Amino acid sequence: MENNGAEIVELTYYCKIKVHRLMCLELKKFIDRITEIFSSIESARPRCKTGIQALCSLQDTMDKAKALIQLCSESSKLYLAITAERIVLRCEKIQNALQLCLSQIQSTVPTLLAAKISGIIHDLRSAKFPLESAEEEAGKVVLALLRQDISESRSVLELEAIQLAALKLKITSPAAVLLEKRSIRRLLDTVSGKDPIKEKILKFLFYLLSKYGEIIGQGWNVSTVVQHDKSSYQSIEPEQHAENALDETRANDSGAPELPAEFKCPISMRLMYDPVIIASGKTFERFWIEKWFNEGNKTCPVTHMKLDNLYLTPNSAMKGLISKWSSELGLTIPDPCLEAHFASLSSLKSQSSNSIASFGSSMNQLCLQISSVSLCSSVTNYGSEMSDDKSDESFGHRPSQMNAESQGFHHSADCYDNMLASLSRLSSLSWGSQCKTVGDVKDQLQDNNQACRNAISISCIKPLIKFLKDAQESSDVKAQRDGAEVLLAILNENRSEIPSFDEDGIYVLASYLDSDITGEALAIMEVLSYQPNYKSMMVASGVLPSILKVLNTQFRALHRTAMKILYNLSHNGDIGYHIVYLDCIPKLVPFLGDHKLAQFCIKIIKNLCATQEVRIAVAETSSCISAIGTLLESGREEEQVHAADVLLSLCQEGAECCRLVMIETIIQSLVFLSLNGNSRVKGTTSELLQILERIKDDSSECSTPKACLGLDMSSEAVNHHKEKKSSFKPFWFLGKKISSHSIPSY
Repeated sequence: MENNGAEIVELTYYCKIKVHRLMCLELKKFIDRITEIFSSIESARPRCKTGIQALCSLQDTMDKAKALIQLCSESSKLYLAITAERIVLRCEKIQNALQLCLSQIQSTVPTLLAAKISGIIHDLRSAKFPLESAEEEAGKVVLALLRQDISESRSVLELEAIQLAALKLKITSPAAVLLEKRSIRRLLDTVSGKDPIKEKILKFLFYLLSKYGEIIGQGWNVSTVVQHDKSSYQSIEPEQHAENALDETRANDSGAPELPAEFKCPISMRLMYDPVIIASGKTFERFWIEKWFNEGNKTCPVTHMKLDNLYLTPNSAMKGLISKWSSELGLTIPDPCLEAHFASLSSLKSQSSNSIASFGSSMNQLCLQISSVSLCSSVTNYGSEMSDDKSDESFGHRPSQMNAESQGFHHSADCYDNMLASLSRLSSLSWGSQCKTVGDVKDQLQDNNQACRNAISISCIKPLIKFLKDAQESSDVKAQRDGAEVLLAILNENRSEIPSFDEDGIYVLASYLDSDITGEALAIMEVLSYQPNYKSMMVASGVLPSILKVLNTQFRALHRTAMKILYNLSHNGDIGYHIVYLDCIPKLVPFLGDHKLAQFCIKIIKNLCATQEVRIAVAETSSCISAIGTLLESGREEEQVHAADVLLSLCQEGAECCRLVMIETIIQSLVFLSLNGNSRVKGTTSELLQILERIKDDSSECSTPKACLGLDMSSEAVNHHKEKKSSFKPFWFLGKKISSHSIPSY
């Protein structure tokens, strides 16, 4: 089988499952749902590198899932039973991989497809892979026999163990025994000489079947076996004829009622949280229809007819019916906006766990000088800083609209109070109790339980910082991640009143930027970077080298958060020296060509250019000036404004910097924007052109060959100039353009 891996995908993995049927059913349910939309995902052709990699990873993960189902269909029942925990881990690994791949793909496909993917991600997050009790007992009894000294084990003990396991696994006929022996023999042929431990286990299982096969095949009465140890084993249910093909119609194991079609959003096919009516008369989930309109669509997703307007009218009647229906069943309706936030955080978590392993001790080689860093607060620039994304705002402020009495699956208000009290006195608990308390709080937050989030206050932050410090010292990654997620939720909930952090707290958080939870640490640092009081402390704590290290990785999901932190910190005048010291400018240049991050990058450079050392560093980085010129030519309007501001600050530095800016494409863009740009960019570019004109005139006075570069150029002079070196071409273009247009005076 291992030599024909490519064939696994095509096998009929829906054949009868021997063992772990519930897990395989759950796994197949997701594989079928993804398969239904896989061709649509391929047709969407995600062109970014991340999207292509995610698509390939998704296909690979689906193949692994099918191979696992095939394994449970063909392998030895006894061996599958004793390796049950490993099968569960493989299912969970596939579950996480599917969730990560789909989260990465979701942002690269059209809205309707993204909605379907969102539904799959939501269900994946809550999926469980249960072990059937009979199989678990069979595995335990065989494992117990394997752990004994075989030479000392008596035949009666072997017989009792193998017979009970065979009965649990329905190996109760001569044909079943024969099939099991053949399965073990095939496994032995596969592992022979490769895995001594596995080979030894398989040989022992084969020995048991060979020795006691006839007795097992007689099909003992159930009660006979139960009497051997009534205290250890429960009575076994009669054999059920439920091991049918996986493609059979299945009942819902959870007994959940059928969701009324009227309550489903036509886009996501999920229960609506905030139903709204559009001009076509159809009702949709507000989150998804807004996303549909924001992508430029002006038609109804159901009727495909063009809409007269894009107004959204709340469907209060529908919302009341949904609330009543869900309240009667004790269901909680998740907010899609909050789910989008948690999906993003999950993606960061998965990517950061893979990306930060290489950070390690390499950061110790970067010694950040902090002698010149002022720890005073800087409030002058805070008002102009970048606001949070909508997803962050919705996470922090959008209230849950479900009534408390409808949340039957959650704890009571008393439980919230107890949880808050435990969180506040975290340090007084044992380490195990601390981890459990923080983990319970995190689970409540991930369930989007607004009542739980409201119960947690900023008084819990200091105990959480202490918890994170202890978790780091004990190398407990799960505790680190749980603590970071809870802290992030508290900070997002209390953005308007961020509590006071001392230097030690900032240092603890900064140290997590080079850990297995970099994604969560970046998100926390981003929240703090909006606060003017913490900027100097963050720089002093050494966050810059870590952030630059993040920007140097291939995990784009982390780049945006890192850029936002840099932007917020760039308002602090003390950062400029460190940017030059760490050779940051060349590291930022590639992002000027990234249409998603160029806006952040050019703003960072603009803010940093308030420092002379940074202006010199930018001027000395030729690729930076060239990239800024490209942004000036083809960037968005706001990006062009900031690019012009950067060039103006460089040209004000002196004649040498002006000559570096005198590139033909840059001058073309300056002339064009001075005539066609908005009022702000017109003023900046016109001032730039005047400075360049003065520099050119000064050069003309000192060099006779450059006299032909005057603004009032005759045709003979122009022809003469064309014979000059190509390096003079930009100056000729400047003269020609300016002579034919009047430049506003300032």
